[in-house]
Amino acid sequence: MSKKIFLIGVFSIIFISIKAQQNILPKGFAPGEELLMDAYLQQVMNPASRSSITTPPGLPVRTAAQWEEVQALVITWTSYPAILREIVRAAQTECKVIIHCSDSNAVKNNLTTHGVPLTNLQFIQVGFNSIWIRDYGANTCYLNDVDSLILVDWMYNRPRPLDDQIPAAYASLLNIPLFETNTAPYNLMNTGGNWMTDGMGTAFASKLILDENDGSGPYSIAYPNHTEAQINQIVNDFMGINRYIKMETLPYDDIHHIDMHMKLLDEETILVGEFPAGISDGPQLEANLQYVLSNFQSSFGTPYKIVRVPMPPSTSGNYAPDAYYRTYTNFVIVNKTIIMPVYREQFDTTAIRIIKQQMPGYKIVTIDSDNPNNNSDLNQNLISAGGVIHCITHTVGVNDPLRIVHNDLEDTWNTTTPYQIDALIQHKSGITSATLYWTTDTTQGFQSVNMTLTNPINNTWTGFIPAQPAGSNIFYYIHALANSGKQQVRPMPAPLGYWKFRVLANTSVEEVVQNIFATPLYPNPSKGITCIPINNYLSVKFTLSVYDIHGRLVETIYSGLSAPSQKNYFINTSSYPSGVYQIVFESEVARNVQKLIVK
Repeated sequence: MSKKIFLIGVFSIIFISIKAQQNILPKGFAPGEELLMDAYLQQVMNPASRSSITTPPGLPVRTAAQWEEVQALVITWTSYPAILREIVRAAQTECKVIIHCSDSNAVKNNLTTHGVPLTNLQFIQVGFNSIWIRDYGANTCYLNDVDSLILVDWMYNRPRPLDDQIPAAYASLLNIPLFETNTAPYNLMNTGGNWMTDGMGTAFASKLILDENDGSGPYSIAYPNHTEAQINQIVNDFMGINRYIKMETLPYDDIHHIDMHMKLLDEETILVGEFPAGISDGPQLEANLQYVLSNFQSSFGTPYKIVRVPMPPSTSGNYAPDAYYRTYTNFVIVNKTIIMPVYREQFDTTAIRIIKQQMPGYKIVTIDSDNPNNNSDLNQNLISAGGVIHCITHTVGVNDPLRIVHNDLEDTWNTTTPYQIDALIQHKSGITSATLYWTTDTTQGFQSVNMTLTNPINNTWTGFIPAQPAGSNIFYYIHALANSGKQQVRPMPAPLGYWKFRVLANTSVEEVVQNIFATPLYPNPSKGITCIPINNYLSVKFTLSVYDIHGRLVETIYSGLSAPSQKNYFINTSSYPSGVYQIVFESEVARNVQKLIVK
């Protein structure tokens, strides 16, 4: 008997025991799994056991961002079928869905019984250990920016050999070369949940990437042994990452995967989960965020834009470590659709609205991920296993991406000269034409402006929007046509999706203060997390507070100096008695009040 067959046999026996003890292998280690890691790593790092390419591509490589066009969503059909069904239902209208399973007929029967069409689906009958394909799946990369599609797979950080073989299964199905970082000196352990890229050479992670490649690992196991510089070189060689930003791990997020609290929405916008002040992982998360903002800029050379979304508590109002780690950032983008987890309506409403505001035009599909049920088919309490929607899905990019990269315009005081729009536009066949579409009223349609190739070396195309009067809102998007005939728009849901900037008016201090609550707070009426948008264009010290109907202070939301900005603040009204409250903005120059009704 070969060593490979023996090891898999040992793993199978132990996994049968583990599965008998619990319904699903968690995202973290199951009891006893740490003891399997040495044998597992010996197998994984044995080149004879692999059929993939274990040396770097040798050509310039670029890792795709998660908002780029995909040809397939891949999942593993095991526990939580009610959640997997809804993922299939939502994704099959956008791309092919590849389902790894043990019995394709059983999966088809489950789907049709619940009204999910068997369209745009492919099944691979293959062994597996767990549902967490984000961590053991392979990543979409391109040679020479947009030329050739490859997949890059790291060593998986769990002793689950069947999961580890799944990237080879779907790479073979799609006929895509698979590169693996499993052989010295390129042996690198990493997970998809701890990986966030901008498509331009920047990646984010927690320092878990250092811990699991330092020769010992957090469990005294003989993990790969690399310095940080060597780790950086491996991800550069295989994935084209030239800037690898690593943040401190959070104390109460046991798996230390950043997709549980962060999400890149585009090249310069980071969605960040927000805890109540001083609660749970909030302090370390804020420290990490300040570290990023103080030391790094986006790949455009601009400050990162931070968007906050509340982290929902348990039904008893607790956060980790006293509750499951609920999060809204753990969603997957599938072309023009966002599939996101939800928990309870009083918190979900605010999160959904924030994501819609940041990503206009995208279809938002929500899936309850926090609802236990005695019927195993209806048990949707996925979050209790340590992850949610992003964790159980992965994507495969298209073979011929038409790439459009644009640093969207900021609000401006300019009312006299045209607004210049530059975009990097690439396709392997070349670009025939590019068009800029703009309007000041989306209900009236868009006007078109031809863009010209202004820098062939950098593939930069330029167009101009005519100057508009003060007070205008300008909406725009970019369309490109490749020589092959392929077309693409950015943002991808355009014209329903778009970039937007405002032409500001010169206003007095009084007018600025009057517009503090120009965007109404929501939801209102409220009974849970409530968002309070503040439009502050003054550098002033202010206090934002909640008062009851009798004028008594209920809560101080913020007190301090703020730079000119638009920012969302949050309160949780679930413990407030029903009634009418006042949200009060007070500064040295004026006072503004907004009414809030608590159900």
